Amino acid sequence: MSSGNYLPYGRHSIDEQDIEAVNEVLRGNWLTTGPLIEKFERALGQKVRSKFAASCSNGTAGLHLAALALGLGSDDVAVIPAMTFLATANAVRFVGGEVVFADVDPKTGLMRPEDLKRVLDSNRSRKITAVFPVHLNGQAVDMPSISEIARDFDLRVIEDACHALGTTFGNGDMTVGDCHYSDMAVFSFHAVKTVAMGEGGAVTTKDPRLHQRIIRLRSHGMIREPEEFQQLEEGFDGTGKANPWYYEMHEIGYNYRITDIQCALGLNQLAKLDQFVARRQDLVTAYDTLFTQLDTAVVRPIQRIAGVRAGWHLYPVLIDFDALGIDRATVMHRLLKLNIGSQVHYLPLHLQPYYRKRYGDVSLPGAEGYYARVLSLPLFPGMSNEDPQRVVDALQEALQI
Repeated sequence: MSSGNYLPYGRHSIDEQDIEAVNEVLRGNWLTTGPLIEKFERALGQKVRSKFAASCSNGTAGLHLAALALGLGSDDVAVIPAMTFLATANAVRFVGGEVVFADVDPKTGLMRPEDLKRVLDSNRSRKITAVFPVHLNGQAVDMPSISEIARDFDLRVIEDACHALGTTFGNGDMTVGDCHYSDMAVFSFHAVKTVAMGEGGAVTTKDPRLHQRIIRLRSHGMIREPEEFQQLEEGFDGTGKANPWYYEMHEIGYNYRITDIQCALGLNQLAKLDQFVARRQDLVTAYDTLFTQLDTAVVRPIQRIAGVRAGWHLYPVLIDFDALGIDRATVMHRLLKLNIGSQVHYLPLHLQPYYRKRYGDVSLPGAEGYYARVLSLPLFPGMSNEDPQRVVDALQEALQI
């Protein structure tokens, strides 16, 4: 078969309007903390139906800020689904907390309510104070049920929504990021995400106190509000007016700020979110149709969640490599020779050397079963209508089916 142009597993979609938006910033007066940051935050909040949105340097920073804002520390334990990127669990370790890994559905990679409940019931002697549900691939976790369990166990809830910008659930009544069932939700605007800013992240919440804390912690913990100054002689002049240069730091913060350059790109990209999501959904539908036409049980898309309109970040399929007598690396190399990129999302966190050393060997059959079979195929808006057929044909050739 003809190999055609290379198709990566994911790719940004940048047009001339995006480029011009960035150029306007470069020609202007602000490159870093300028007016486009708040403008982007307002637009994002409106898009995901959240009262507050705080931008930051990346999704990992967002997860760290969320953990900090809740005051998680060395006395706390958080439940993390094993099937996610490193950052979800690492954010808890950044603040000195410990994690306990929950299993996932081997057909979707998502943590189910029963997975969370099983962890909580078997760890009643530990101080579990938070859970980080992950909306893997763009599909939404069962947030109403997760939230109900969290209330019963007095848990704070931080959604890792880095894959799920534009996802709705409850048959469209709820938007991932509206925080109806959580304290905060965290997004990523990495280059291959639905909205690309190169790097970038955001935390949404309906709680003004959490929002304000995130705003401060992302900028070194600096306080410029005169009513909150603690050192009055330093902060005010002889007439009682606040000194114009003065600021205070009451606790350690971080430089997790984003730039006007990134937000210019993000604003323009965000305006096309509905278009991007619709195009991804069209491509997913085309893929799904092609896979139903394959006369084989050894390869199929992940199971779909009822009531969820996914803002698909990835297109994963589950392949029974053992039944085919072929290893995944061989398949990926064969696809690459046909100019088709692929990736594995992810090695379960409980199998990472750092976490194995810290917590010992843990058996999570759902996560391990999902990982053993998953392969992400190309999905991005710039793909042509013919590309899904080309990818499926290449996969058949690589699998020799």
